[in-house]
Amino acid sequence: GGISIAAAPGTPILAVSRGRVAFADWLRGFGLLVIIDHGEGWMSLYGYCETLLVAERDWVEAGAQLGTVGTSGAPIEPAFHFQL
Repeated sequence: GGISIAAAPGTPILAVSRGRVAFADWLRGFGLLVIIDHGEGWMSLYGYCETLLVAERDWVEAGAQLGTVGTSGAPIEPAFHFQL
């Protein structure tokens, strides 16, 4: 599931809600990927990142910058993948 959103390279990728970074690394098919655990069974995924600005186990607030848009995953054009 999820959606890919076209955006200019270097565009900030922001957290949708407060949570703890469960994963921040390369994952095949997603490129550089951040997964945030928001609790109560909710997680958000942010893929195809050019850079990552968070590490596993970091706490982030809503609106915190997680990384920047790039082409590290499947797309040819700069984009990011978002999924709940």
